[in-house]
Amino acid sequence: MKTIPGKHAEDLDLHALRVLDVLFRERSITRAAEALHTQQPALSKTLARLRLYFKDPLFVRVALHMEPTAKALELEKPVRALLDGLQRLRSEQTRFDASQSTRVFRVFTLDAGVIVMLPPVIKTLLGSAPGVRLRAAQIGLQNLHTSLESGEIDLAIGEFPLLIPGIRRQKLFSGQHMCIFQKGHPRLGRSPSLAEFLEEQHIFITAAGTGHPHQVAERSLEGQLPAKSIIAHVPTFTAAAILAKNTNAVATMPGPVAAVLARELDMQLAKPPVKLPAFEIAQYWHERFDRDPGNQWLRAVFHAEFGGKPPRGKR
Repeated sequence: MKTIPGKHAEDLDLHALRVLDVLFRERSITRAAEALHTQQPALSKTLARLRLYFKDPLFVRVALHMEPTAKALELEKPVRALLDGLQRLRSEQTRFDASQSTRVFRVFTLDAGVIVMLPPVIKTLLGSAPGVRLRAAQIGLQNLHTSLESGEIDLAIGEFPLLIPGIRRQKLFSGQHMCIFQKGHPRLGRSPSLAEFLEEQHIFITAAGTGHPHQVAERSLEGQLPAKSIIAHVPTFTAAAILAKNTNAVATMPGPVAAVLARELDMQLAKPPVKLPAFEIAQYWHERFDRDPGNQWLRAVFHAEFGGKPPRGKR
């Protein structure tokens, strides 16, 4: 195996190696910058330093992407081995004391996760780990695997079946969909019949392209409702609930989300009289960080709060 040259090693910082590692996977400055949560000019500047250090272009543009040079291919395994070794060293030598830590954990979750899971977890942190902070990361789903692998994202919460190579998964809970509508609805009670449900107007939460498990239920529901009954499509569960509260429409969504929004907005929660697929929520992390004490602690917090049973939206 080739090794990274030692001459002027002080000029080759850890950030530059991370940039090189991400470029090997993404083959694009734009996507690499997104994965590392940095600006393209800054990443291009780092690549220029790497090219100067190794006296090689490292990546050349071919059609719409970048291909590594022969020199870059020689460096790929040593760079990855070095980064993995540093991560293992940190994990084994660093003790994580949640009560004293000021670490910022970056968690990727979608609308439902922010509504349902972050509030009780943050409440727990305020009591036992007051210096720890959670940041709900905003990245494209297409960058999730790379961001977990690079450590830019510590944990992903949701249902992401395509996250397979190098990704660890732990189930938290499974659940069913529920519907919400305004209290005192002129036609619907606590247990709507199938005929009543089908005749009402509906608000759809459009999950297409997000990988959200609601997308499967959305398609199933769309196939059972008359087309004219779908009066609006909105991008978030909160927006759907507010619209439903201010109209006579019905919004169908994952049960835990529906329970929270029904409680907060004083709406009626009911079981939909149609068959919809169940969903399963899990937490995901990259195997490189499996032994990281901080990551282990964060996973334990989420599992203690949600493992086994879905949240029910109680105060």
